[in-house]
Amino acid sequence: MKVTLIRTDKEHGKEALSTCETGTLFEKIKTETKSGHITALRSILPALEGTHSQYEHIDKLPRIYPAVEYTRTKEGERRMKQYNGLVQLEVNKLAGMAEVEYVKQQAALLPQTFAAFCGSSGRSVKIWVRFVLPDGGRLPAKEKEAALFHAHAYRLAVKCYQPIFPFDIALKEPSLTQNCRMTLDKRPYYNPNAVAFCLEQPLSMPGEETFRQRKQQEKNPLARLQPGYETAGTFTIIYEAALNRAFQEISNWKRGDDLQPLLIHLAEHCYKAGIPEEEAVRQTLIHYYREADEQQIRLTLHNLYQECKGFGTRNSLNKEQETAFLLEEFMERRYEFRYNTVLDALEYRQRDSIHFYFKPVDKRVRNSISISALKEGIRAWDRDVDRFLTSEYIPFYNPVEEYLYDTGQWDGKDRIRALAALVPCSNPHWKELFYRWFLSMVAHWMGLDKQHGNSTSPLLVGAQGFRKSTFCRILLAPELRFGYTDSIDFKSKQEAERYLGRFFLINIDEFDQINVNQQGFLKHLLQKPVANLRKPYGNTIQEIRRYASFIGTSNQKDLLTDPSGSRRFICIEVTAPIETNVTINYKQLYAQAIHAIYKGERYWLNDEDEAILKQTNREFEQASPLEQLFHCYFRPADAEEEGEWLTAMQILNYLQTKTRNKLAINKVAQFGRALQKLNIPCRKSMKGTLYHLEKLNGD
Repeated sequence: MKVTLIRTDKEHGKEALSTCETGTLFEKIKTETKSGHITALRSILPALEGTHSQYEHIDKLPRIYPAVEYTRTKEGERRMKQYNGLVQLEVNKLAGMAEVEYVKQQAALLPQTFAAFCGSSGRSVKIWVRFVLPDGGRLPAKEKEAALFHAHAYRLAVKCYQPIFPFDIALKEPSLTQNCRMTLDKRPYYNPNAVAFCLEQPLSMPGEETFRQRKQQEKNPLARLQPGYETAGTFTIIYEAALNRAFQEISNWKRGDDLQPLLIHLAEHCYKAGIPEEEAVRQTLIHYYREADEQQIRLTLHNLYQECKGFGTRNSLNKEQETAFLLEEFMERRYEFRYNTVLDALEYRQRDSIHFYFKPVDKRVRNSISISALKEGIRAWDRDVDRFLTSEYIPFYNPVEEYLYDTGQWDGKDRIRALAALVPCSNPHWKELFYRWFLSMVAHWMGLDKQHGNSTSPLLVGAQGFRKSTFCRILLAPELRFGYTDSIDFKSKQEAERYLGRFFLINIDEFDQINVNQQGFLKHLLQKPVANLRKPYGNTIQEIRRYASFIGTSNQKDLLTDPSGSRRFICIEVTAPIETNVTINYKQLYAQAIHAIYKGERYWLNDEDEAILKQTNREFEQASPLEQLFHCYFRPADAEEEGEWLTAMQILNYLQTKTRNKLAINKVAQFGRALQKLNIPCRKSMKGTLYHLEKLNGD
């Protein structure tokens, strides 16, 4: 493994780049060079503290870049040659060499430590931690993927290493260009056979804590269970065991007696068994719905749970602080909240095993929460609840990224092309073109290409009853179909652009109903990478991430009206009804796409693909009346023919003599693009573009 060393001469503005094997580097830093710059730096640093001065020979010490092996392009610019998977952590502001050695020893305890050595200041330790992808120790090959991987790796490294140090790790921006100066350490820790952390290739840069991450941090494993019928069964078994132990501890209690003595023992055993408080309340209400009301059981169990947790002692908090802490505890105990970034909506569910669907938080829900808090004795106003629900205490939830995260490893079976094969057609390129489009759709859901949109759209053309729209709908998994629509109004441009961030797949049903003027806006929409909009009741223009890909259907064949050709559409004539009554393994379908994207497969159409599109789309192009008139009186001249070289205006003037209808002069530019689409031989001249033509009918 090679690391990069870069030395910058600020006086002359030059940069010297070299690479070095890691083993050779750690041999170098064991001894000081003749110039003694590192020793001089360490001796003078105490005098420089608190000033803006720096060591005069500081540029003599090259910077070491552990994460990336760089090389030069022909233009002399830096280019990533290879990503090393090394994350650098720093522990700074140590008191002396004793603390430096202690930090190095602690770092060496973890098998993932590739190296730990003293920094150039003599008061810091640099720790290199090794990371790889799960499949055979591979590392990201592309710089964008490496940057995403490195950012998440840095975050994980800090979490794993911070607990073993009594000193804080200096938090830095996770970047491939993290570096340190050349240093001196007689006894660096170096382990080239370090066991690497395995990390899945992330989908995006780490941001605020997500709903999944919040769920994973839950300490109680029972609380981490996904809600559903299996969960309800598990909780029922555990609760019955806790109830049985409570019966053994009390005597002469029978149904109809005061429930309080039983609840005291029951709450303690439920708490020790790890049953969430809300689930204990629900199970108790089921068993003893005649003996007590909900409020009594809820308050009794809550007080006993709090006592088991060690709460209940008097503290010195003022009323406002106490209300804030009690409200936070109430919210996290009774409900799960998440902010759906696609729907731009707050969602919730109650924390028990039977409420496993999230629902939107509307005004009625907010008022119900406020009343429930008041019933528990929390002096919270409506505005206090609203503050909590619109704060950073609510984690973000991205449904499409969460779904793709859980797809698992691909089993190797080609399901994408098999999905395309459900569409009967005579186009031999359909399955490959659909495959590229499908990869692009998933890649844009993952946010891998923020500079371009998925600008290509399949168009299924066939008779009514061929289940074209049904096929479009089954491209999305049932969990994601809330992100499907087949109604988009191109007359409302702002609303159409808002659809880019609201839907995952937009079906332009009855594509032939889009008029010529709207097709220009459609082309703009297809290639738009983001939407810049002002949200309703908002004051600023915001950049909305695009998720949407497009697909279309039609019963008519003459669809395309663009005079310059239509390379943005994959037109397919459906020759028979599509078989849509099939079982699709959606997890594996999307896992195949993710696997292909991470392996570096192309998810965009290249020049060869676009040439195929132009060729196969010709039968779906709509010839304008002007083009039809042109074909009546002209044909392209062969190279050996003399023919005539005419401008578009001259051709129009000639055609005007052959028809009573007046030809619009302002259509000259559009007519010229149509001639180029027809591959009419042409050349440039002082008059403009000349077309080589032969007149028909003896003219």
